[in-house]
Amino acid sequence: MGIYEQLRSKLKEAVERSRADGILLSGGLDTSILAFVARPSMGFTVALKDSTASDLDYSEKIAELLGIQREKMEFTAEEALATLPEVIRILKTFDLALPNDLCIYFALKLARESGVSSVITGDGADELFAGYSYMAELPPEDLGRYIRRLSQNWHFSAGYLGRALGIEIRQPFLDEDFVRFALEIGPELKVKDGVGKYILRNSFEDLIPAEVVWRRKEAIEYGSGSTKLHEIIAGMVTDEEFQSAAKIVDIKFINKEHFFYWRIYNQVVGEIPKASPSAPSLFAGEGAGEVRSCPCCGASMGRYHCPTCGFSRPLKECL
Repeated sequence: MGIYEQLRSKLKEAVERSRADGILLSGGLDTSILAFVARPSMGFTVALKDSTASDLDYSEKIAELLGIQREKMEFTAEEALATLPEVIRILKTFDLALPNDLCIYFALKLARESGVSSVITGDGADELFAGYSYMAELPPEDLGRYIRRLSQNWHFSAGYLGRALGIEIRQPFLDEDFVRFALEIGPELKVKDGVGKYILRNSFEDLIPAEVVWRRKEAIEYGSGSTKLHEIIAGMVTDEEFQSAAKIVDIKFINKEHFFYWRIYNQVVGEIPKASPSAPSLFAGEGAGEVRSCPCCGASMGRYHCPTCGFSRPLKECL
């Protein structure tokens, strides 16, 4: 059996162990593959209203191709702002990636309202198969080592949001047996000619439309159009407020948007838990057994990332 056939077989087995009623369907490579293998009854897609959201078009094509009932929700900027405190309360973070988490929250809420109790997500595919553009630039040896370390330190917000909403999250790419298999695949098969997830794309090239198989990686906020929230939120903080906060609060805010999220965090969560041996990270497994103080906010952080403020170490320090 060739490597492509092995990959399809292993993923099918992982999906069988991760059955769910629905799927968070972006129409990207990862969720499209899972939709093809799992054939769930329903798919859920969200986007920011009046934005350019490519996920709406791609997810509709996949749903029609596979005969999946797709439910979509287009949320407004006002709805996003109103929901931010709840998402921040659940995740205990003021990370600049919160627009991504908002989309996941809205999609899970839509699933619950549709009577679905469990959903599949594509979490882990980008990490295992070098889906991020910066990973495609690493030499094979560094890439292999980096992916292996990521697999020991990753975390995904869908699980926390799902528990808060009463939705079970199933993640076939994170299946233990599948992760072991994926880690054994050489990094040279994961990136080719600057294209990440190369082996994953090729394994399903004859089964899924080419426009989806070779679709460029887009973060959730781009595919959903919610990237517009960055500008909207930054505009809600005055220069005076930001400058004053920088003098009073002992946090190195990245920008006005970062400060905006922290202000909500301070209201709904409270003080930042400072790094100490008795204060484990919210995301168990990230930096387990190590006490690292975030240089941005002072909280406990893992090897790569601070789950409280979102600070990430430079890539060269992670290899």
